[in-house]
Amino acid sequence: MTQDNSKIAIEALNIEDAEQELERLALEVTRHDEFYHGNDKPEISDAEYDALRRRNLGIEQRFPSLIREDSPSKKVGFVALDKFEKITHAIPMLSLENAFNDEDVHDFAKRMRRFLNLSVTEKMPLTAEPKIDGLSLSLRYERGRLVSAATRGDGATGENVTENAKTISDVPTVLAGDNIPDVVEIRGEVYMSHAAFQDLNKRMELEGKPTYVNPRNTAAGSLRQLDSGITATRPLNFFAYAWGEMRAMPAGTQMGMVEWMKACGFRINPLMQSFENIDELLKYYRKIEKDRPELEYDIDGVVYKVDNLGLQGRLGLKSRVPRWAIAHKFPAEKAWTILRDIEIQVGRTGALTPVARLEPVTVGGVVVTNATLHNEDYVKGLGSKGEVLRDGKDLRIGDHVMLQRAGDVIPQILDVDLSKRPEGGEEYMPLTKCPVCGSHAVRDVNEKTGKADSVKRCTGGLICPAQVVERLKHFVSRGALDIDGLGDKQVEALYENRSNLDSEGPVGILNAANIFTLRERDAGAFKKLKDMDGWGSTSATKLFDAIDAVRNIDMYRYIFGLGIRHVGEQTAKDISKTYGDIETLNIAMLNLNDQQVYDELLSVDGIGTTVIEALKEFFSEPRNLDVWNRLLLQVNPKPVEQVASDSPVAGKTVVFTGSLEQMTRDEAKAMAERLGAKVSGSVSKKTDLVVAGPGAGSKLKTAEDLGVETTDENGWFVLIGRA
Repeated sequence: MTQDNSKIAIEALNIEDAEQELERLALEVTRHDEFYHGNDKPEISDAEYDALRRRNLGIEQRFPSLIREDSPSKKVGFVALDKFEKITHAIPMLSLENAFNDEDVHDFAKRMRRFLNLSVTEKMPLTAEPKIDGLSLSLRYERGRLVSAATRGDGATGENVTENAKTISDVPTVLAGDNIPDVVEIRGEVYMSHAAFQDLNKRMELEGKPTYVNPRNTAAGSLRQLDSGITATRPLNFFAYAWGEMRAMPAGTQMGMVEWMKACGFRINPLMQSFENIDELLKYYRKIEKDRPELEYDIDGVVYKVDNLGLQGRLGLKSRVPRWAIAHKFPAEKAWTILRDIEIQVGRTGALTPVARLEPVTVGGVVVTNATLHNEDYVKGLGSKGEVLRDGKDLRIGDHVMLQRAGDVIPQILDVDLSKRPEGGEEYMPLTKCPVCGSHAVRDVNEKTGKADSVKRCTGGLICPAQVVERLKHFVSRGALDIDGLGDKQVEALYENRSNLDSEGPVGILNAANIFTLRERDAGAFKKLKDMDGWGSTSATKLFDAIDAVRNIDMYRYIFGLGIRHVGEQTAKDISKTYGDIETLNIAMLNLNDQQVYDELLSVDGIGTTVIEALKEFFSEPRNLDVWNRLLLQVNPKPVEQVASDSPVAGKTVVFTGSLEQMTRDEAKAMAERLGAKVSGSVSKKTDLVVAGPGAGSKLKTAEDLGVETTDENGWFVLIGRA
């Protein structure tokens, strides 16, 4: 059995142990490279990964004869995935050497001065800029036009993501300005801002889809989609800061080149600066570290570069890194504190998340009082995949816990000191009910694996105060009932007045059914809606009319508006088509425990056990049923129109693209579905027809490349017999 040498100090290793340790580190780093660069799902923190690389380099410096061909010190990134075409970089995309403290930065400057034979009095300006935590991208322009875009890959060969890169607003397809070299390769980082990441997760929650973990992995995964249409829906940004092949150099300094990129139409980081000495450089580092929580994007350090390009050329490269640049990484700060309480936070989709309330402690320059505990398994010492965390030690109120703020700003608890655990500390008991509304708490079961989800959820979606405002916003939103004049602010204001439901004060709403009694209640109120801030006679009347106009809404939009978990727009359509009218649906939903009813619904294409279980949970909660029944006294959803099975597009997959002039996109989609067609948002070999309006772009080109039939709006109306 191979001896474990991972805990032996480098200076204590003999040559045999060192050889074994270098083999282990090569395999371990490669494995984590695949998780991080290949799958965009890192298993360990940046600090732990850097520690592996530092240990490998330290052993190699002590035993240079043992350096392996597959050494981490010789590799950059990870091999490009087979699902993408490959692009060979004209000039390799290199990584950077890391500095972890002030001494490392001073050593970096001393090494360069020695190499260049510069005295301490001779100037050597350095640039400094935040190190963006995203995905590296290289953009190649020929005669000013974008011809290709590639990820870093293994440094020599990357993945062709050209069509996806074109969807990023910060990536110009044509360079601006004069004197553009014939060949220009601009390099930088694709990232997602904190606000965009939060908005995306809100959208995923509303659609009943899993949310994302962090902006970096989400940005990387978004850029590497096989369908550029998906990438186009993701709010990605790009900072330009470097270059590859250039037929001519527009400037002689790093700062000058970056300013030239800005003139060409690229977004550059406004925080980039140039400094004359190391003390100024380190002062800048401290400021960026302090301001880090306020930035709109994730960073994990500061990058320093020699400003003069002539000096960069003289310094050249060493192994896998340039001599003239270094990344000063932020430390993974840790601190011990006391866990004072475990509270349950109810999210907008009903997710019940344990939150640690902590004795305030300063970590990484920030006072931390709370930390997420993710889910009940995490409190018990288990990860989302059942793996053991913290050596299986659970968390209890009064525990001394180790806190860390690492690559992101969300603190996490790494360890528990059991020797300091107070006597009588009680184990955390699993929830059975929502602490806010008392509805039963459940875990979803994955129909593919049969395993329960790690997150528990409140089933009282229509009545839980922690969820109801967001549920109401969804209920009246465009994809659901689409009530004109009842936007987010109006919903929030009316919910704030919920205590006036049975009084003569200004009218309010507590649940979806209350919306449809607004006009009636307003008529008897002492203070009317028109007298409330932001309203008037005209807007109040228009709102009442808009509410009345949706009392006979399409059945699928009514179902979708309820916000039942896992029931998105398409699933709502599938359910509507299955039952045809609201009365039949009502009977079925109240009898989902009947095996025959269950099996009949399960046989519907697109509906699985996860959706059915979510429906069962929703309709088994008495307070949801109360709102449902009261809604049906006010709303009469329209029965589903029979699909025309003999239409010329029945059974075909249709894509609408471009600016449609004779119908809206929603109207086109509804028309096609009534005629028995399936409407898709992306073009593939399975697409039967693309209907292109003016300004159709990549989808039309993809259709032509694949040989898919295309037509314009007039051709569409001729085809379906409506010309």
